[in-house]
This record gives sequence, C-alpha cells and structure tokens, in this order.
Amino acid sequence: MDQALTEEIKRLTSLGLHRRCVEGALEGVAAKTLEINRLKKEKNAVVCAHVYQTPDIILGIGDLVGDSYKLADDCRKTTADVIIFCGVHFMAETAKILNPSKKVYVPSKNAGCSLAEAITGADVRNLKAEYPGLPVVTYINTSAEVKAESDCIVTSANAEKILRKMYEKHERLIFVPDRFMGANLAKALGKTPGKDIILWKGTCVVHERFNPELIKVYRKNYPGLVALAHAECPSELINAVDFMGGTGDMMRYVESTDAAAYLLVTECGFGELAKLRFPEKNFIAMCRLCPYMKSITLDSMLALLKDPSPEEVTVPADIAARAKHSIDKMFELAA
Repeated sequence: MDQALTEEIKRLTSLGLHRRCVEGALEGVAAKTLEINRLKKEKNAVVCAHVYQTPDIILGIGDLVGDSYKLADDCRKTTADVIIFCGVHFMAETAKILNPSKKVYVPSKNAGCSLAEAITGADVRNLKAEYPGLPVVTYINTSAEVKAESDCIVTSANAEKILRKMYEKHERLIFVPDRFMGANLAKALGKTPGKDIILWKGTCVVHERFNPELIKVYRKNYPGLVALAHAECPSELINAVDFMGGTGDMMRYVESTDAAAYLLVTECGFGELAKLRFPEKNFIAMCRLCPYMKSITLDSMLALLKDPSPEEVTVPADIAARAKHSIDKMFELAA
C-alpha cells in the first residue's frame, strides 16, 4: 500500500469513518476519495455535501457541508471555478443562479425531489390568478422556474422567521409546495390553512410516511428520550415530538442539550452524521432513505470529474434573474 493511500485511510479514520459506516472496505473508499480530492484540486472545484449524503461523501470529499440554507449561503462566497453539488437538482440550480459565471454539476441524473416535482411555474401562475395580490412564499425545494414566479424563498431553517416578517405586511399569503410544512408553520404562527395561508398539495417522499404511533413506543422503551422531527413531517407526527425544525436546527439542538437519547425523525443520512459528530450521545434514527440523495456515490463523483459535460446544470438567464430576486429576498429577511 503506497504512502498516500495509507495517509488517506488514517485521515478518514480520524474523522470517524470506520468500516461500519461505509459500503465496502475502507481501503477501497480511501482510494476513491484520494482520487476525487486530487481531481477537485486540479479543476479548482468545491464539493457541496448535504447532510443527507452518506458519510463517505460528507467526510471524505465534502468541502461545504450543511442544510439547504447553509449551502446556498456558502455557495455565494466560494472562489472555486466549479461547484459540484452532492445533493439534489434544485440545490444545484440555486447554486447556479447565485453563481452564473461558474460551472455547476450534480453527479447523478436521478437526484430529483418529490417536492420540486409537485409544482410547476404554471401552477404558481394559476395560484396567483386565483388569489390576486397575495405574496408567494416558496420552500427552497422547488425548481428555478417556480422560484422565478415567487416573491420570497424559505428553507426549513428560516421559514418561521421569514413568515412572521411577511405577516407584518400581509394578512394572507400563499405557501408552496409542502402542505405538511405549511400546516406546521400555520400552527406555530397561529394562522388557519385555507384562510390566512393558502397551501399546495406537495409532500416529501421521505417525511410523509413516518408513523406517529411509533413515537409512543420509543418513549416507553427509552426513558428520557427527546424526539426531533423535520418540519416536512405530517402534523400528527409533529404533535408527538419535542422539537420541530430543519436539519441545521436539529443538529444545534442536539449539540446544546444532554438527553438520555435522541430520536431523529428524518432522512437516514442525518442520523449517521449525528452519530459521527457526537459519538458520546445515544441516537435512535427513526429514518427513511431518500432515493434521490442516495443516487449520488463516490463512483458517480469519479465519473463526473472524468467527464462532467453530461451533468452540467444550466438555468435560462431570464428565469435565473427572476429566481435570484426571490432568493435574495430570503437572505435579506433571514439576516
């Protein structure tokens, strides 16, 4: 085994990436991360890794790691020539909108999103015609075309804060596309769906199927358990947990508290990352895999770096300009 590979194995091990966390032997993973990081440097590329990615991607090759909001913000500041998004397509579109002169890629043709596919720009235009004058607040899990028809973008990390500010100037608004998140936010804000907040019918394939009855079982089996759930979960489940938020909020909650056990109700990658970051804490991952996120692998990353052209993300200039306005509004109100 050559020295470079030996050092890469030591690096990955020091980060907590043991054999139990990856598919295949750590030596094989290290060989791939070593080559990917070499090619990244050669091409002046930065890798954005969402927290739902697997540990070998987050720890092995990720340069910018976080939730949708953090990664969008980080992308605005990068000096790299190339942005590779280990996330889903709408995230890469957002990076392209914020960095029109840079090359942006997603290392999988299958990295879509059920929420982004649940609504189109035409749907938003129809909503605006049906409810004239109401501002459209749009969850970031949407296409560039939908963002272009919106007044402000939000993420799970800042949605409640931004909606509070929007309601200071508007009695009613439209929130798309996640009906569960919209209902959860309405409850937090004391608003009535259908009256004060107009919702769409979109849902997340990961978060829509969690069973709230299982929370009771976990609480019985783990005394002192604290349950955390993503805001995309149905309200019946949110009502059964102790904390609702985005992945960044959930990670900060775990870091600042000391519970007997933490039940993490979201995509499985978040639970894996939490265990690696806080090995002294007890985690129970009531999780589901996101097929879109998990379509990205070290092998697909290597293939992209060797032949990036098929996976380049582009956004028409007119759509990008209008979408950027709504994204900039998010940064302004979230500040």
